[in-house]
Amino acid sequence: MIVLFAGGGTGGHLYPAIAIAEEIVKKDSKIKIVFIGTKNKIEARVVPQKGFEFHTIWISGFSRRLTINNLFFPLKVIVSLIQSFFVIQKVRPSIVVGTGGYVCGPILFVASVLGIPTVVHESNSYPGITTRMLAGRVSKVFVQFGVTKQWLSSKASVEVVGNPTREELSLTTRIKGSAFFKLDPNKKTVFIFGGSLGAASINKVMPEIVSDAVASDYQIIWQTGETDWRSANAIRQHKNIVVKKYIDRMDCGYAAADIVVSRSGATTLAELTRIGKPAILVPYPFAAANHQVMNAETLVDAGAALMTNDSDLHNKLLLLVRELLFDDSKQTIMQEKSLELGKPNAGKEIAQKIIALAKV
Repeated sequence: MIVLFAGGGTGGHLYPAIAIAEEIVKKDSKIKIVFIGTKNKIEARVVPQKGFEFHTIWISGFSRRLTINNLFFPLKVIVSLIQSFFVIQKVRPSIVVGTGGYVCGPILFVASVLGIPTVVHESNSYPGITTRMLAGRVSKVFVQFGVTKQWLSSKASVEVVGNPTREELSLTTRIKGSAFFKLDPNKKTVFIFGGSLGAASINKVMPEIVSDAVASDYQIIWQTGETDWRSANAIRQHKNIVVKKYIDRMDCGYAAADIVVSRSGATTLAELTRIGKPAILVPYPFAAANHQVMNAETLVDAGAALMTNDSDLHNKLLLLVRELLFDDSKQTIMQEKSLELGKPNAGKEIAQKIIALAKV
C-alpha cells in the first residue's frame, strides 16, 4: 500500500499530514508514505528530514490583493495538474490525502478524476477555499469542528474526527517542563506565544505584562519569533522570565504553564484541548476569511477559553491574564470544558480510516 500526502505551504497544513503519516506507519510499517508539495516552502525542508519520499509541483496560493504573481496563477494551475498526473503515474498511490491549502488542490483533483480514493483533512472551523471546492469530489472529508459541515457541499461525506496532535503533549509533566526552562514548578506560570513566527501585536504589550510578573512574582515563558527577539534583550535579564525566539519543545511549555496566551490556529487549539490547558486566545486578524476568530469562538462558547482582539490588547490582555492566572476555580472549570472538546486519539483514528478506505 502507498499513501500519497499533499500538504504544505504552512506548518498548519503540513504538520497534521506528518502526524497522520507517522500514525499510519505505526499501524503498518510496510505501508509506504510519499509526500508532494512545493520546493520553496516549509515542506521542502521538513518532509525529507522526516525520511519520507518527496516530490514537488509548481503551485502557489492566489493573493487577495492585486499582485504580479496572480498573473501566473492560471499557468501554475495547468502546470501543476500535469505534474500531479505524472507523479501519480510514477508513485501509483492506493489513496491520496490532502490536509488543506493550495498544495493539495491539483493532486486531489487529478486523483479523483482517475478514480483513486481521496481524503481531505480540514483543521479550521471555516474551511479553506481548496477544501470547499473539492469537498464534493473527494471520497471523504475529515474535520476538526462540527460547525465546518455547514460550509461544505451537500454531496460531501463528512466526519468529525479532530486534529492529530503529538503524544508527548500528554506525557510531559510540570516538573519536567519547568526544569527544561529552569523555572520553579511551584510558581504561577504563563506561556505566551504567537505561532512559530511570533506575533508583533502580542509582543508589543509584553513589557507591561513582564513588569506585572516581576512585581507579582509569577513566571513567563515567552516565544517572540525571530523579528522581535533582539528587542526583548533587556527583558531576558529577569530570572522569572524566559524569552526564546523559537521553542521546539512546546510540550514543555504547555506542561510548565498554568495558562496559555496564543493565537487561535487550528493546531494550537487541538493541542490546548488535548491537554485541557486554560487559554486566552488572540485571533490573528488577517487570517483568511477570519477563520481564527471562528476557531477561537468554538472554545469560548464551550467555556474552554477567553478571547480578546488585537485592537484591545493594550487595554485587556493584562487584565485577562491576572483574572485567569489567580483564579484556580476558573482554571479548573476551563480545563474540564477544554478536555471535553479534545480528541487525543484523532491521529490514530484518522490513520485507521485512511487504511480502511485505501483497502476498499
